Amino acid sequence: MKLQFGTARPGLDYHHRAATFGLAERDGRLACVRVARGEATYFDLPGGAVDGEESEQQALIREFGEETGLIVQPIDRLTEAGQFFRKTEGAPINNVGGYWTVSLTGFDPALQCEADHELVWLTPQDALASLRHDAHAWAVASWLRAKS
Repeated sequence: MKLQFGTARPGLDYHHRAATFGLAERDGRLACVRVARGEATYFDLPGGAVDGEESEQQALIREFGEETGLIVQPIDRLTEAGQFFRKTEGAPINNVGGYWTVSLTGFDPALQCEADHELVWLTPQDALASLRHDAHAWAVASWLRAKS
């Protein structure tokens, strides 16, 4: 792992979870998900856990569909990072995995099965300010720097 974000709180056993997240650009904006959890509403990059024997690319394609309905093709693995955090129900997790650029190849609303996730298109600056995890904001900043 290259970078670790967040702080592991003493006394908590953080579960290592293989994960992957993506950066999809359209008209100068990035695809993000607004996750509605009442007062705990937050923004994330599309992505999530790598299940079973999936590759990061397979998980990324599945997660984009489940969260946004977008059909994507992974292009380039920008970097790897970890993020200590606590899930909504309190479970301590360390998401560790790749951050990818992806190309948009289609949209199928039937793929979206996470009712509390809404696709929103944010400017990179708004994404930097709004994303819940420092690792996600860092990936956006790294992506912006690579583009210039």
